[in-house]
Amino acid sequence: MNTYYPEGWKIGTPENSAALQTPSALQAAWGEGKILEARATLCDSAHNLVVDLGCMKGLIPREEGALGIREGTARDIAIISRVNRPVCFLIQGFFKEESGETAALLSRRAAQEECRRRYVSSLRPGDVIRARITHLEAFGAFADIGCGVVALLPIDAISVSRIDHPRERFAPGMDIFAVVKSIDGSRVNLTHKELLGTWEENAAQFHPGETVAGVVRSVEPYGVFVELTPNLAGLAESREGAAAGQQASVYIKSILPGRMKVKLILIDTFHYTAPPEPPCYFFHGKHIDRFVYSPAECGKVIATDFTSSAVAEE
Repeated sequence: MNTYYPEGWKIGTPENSAALQTPSALQAAWGEGKILEARATLCDSAHNLVVDLGCMKGLIPREEGALGIREGTARDIAIISRVNRPVCFLIQGFFKEESGETAALLSRRAAQEECRRRYVSSLRPGDVIRARITHLEAFGAFADIGCGVVALLPIDAISVSRIDHPRERFAPGMDIFAVVKSIDGSRVNLTHKELLGTWEENAAQFHPGETVAGVVRSVEPYGVFVELTPNLAGLAESREGAAAGQQASVYIKSILPGRMKVKLILIDTFHYTAPPEPPCYFFHGKHIDRFVYSPAECGKVIATDFTSSAVAEE
């Protein structure tokens, strides 16, 4: 039985390597219907992908290169962009090239269809899944959730602390966990902030009297919001020269769970752009029914309920 991982996860595994070792091993993988991975080395002028199988050449015809190509709902960039990257596939058969050598006929689309049918269709809101960031847009991040099947992670679902662009949290190729927020037909929407800890879990990392690092997220007439962690921000008094996106050092005056506030003093700000770090997760289970961000003693309840048919955020 196939296990469905983001594209690129299987390529270095012993099982995958063994299946590519000899023509007879490829024949056996074909008979067993195994999804395999190998590196695409070329996209020809007809947009067929050539794949290096080690023991022989593989060919993915254009219409088998990705879901939607055959139907015209996906652009050929979905194929071209796979060159020099791992591609997943199901073996469709073998054929003789003009040179007389044997090559394998492959289908990435068939692997994606199977992933959708047997894996994606079984997902439910609240399921925690593995994903790999594929590309970033201003409105959110796209992530491979299995065999190149892509889901959307909207920017406002990435963290509690608001950001201007997903590149502040992620980079293409980064492996993350995410929560299934909703499924609409073949479209899967993800959320991420519920894995990054409650207000209390994040606040417990800090203590009054400490001076810590942060990022200025917004400058308002009444103060400066500084992010301490992706799911925790505090408010400092206004300071001349402070601007969104700057790094900051802040002194923690007080932490008030009942009011869900962290009061800060802004010590210094400066410009520095650092690459995004891998997320730090507080939740490590496989499913969430309800995530309550706010402390119990706080009168305001901030929560995500995954149990209703339409996921509600309170």
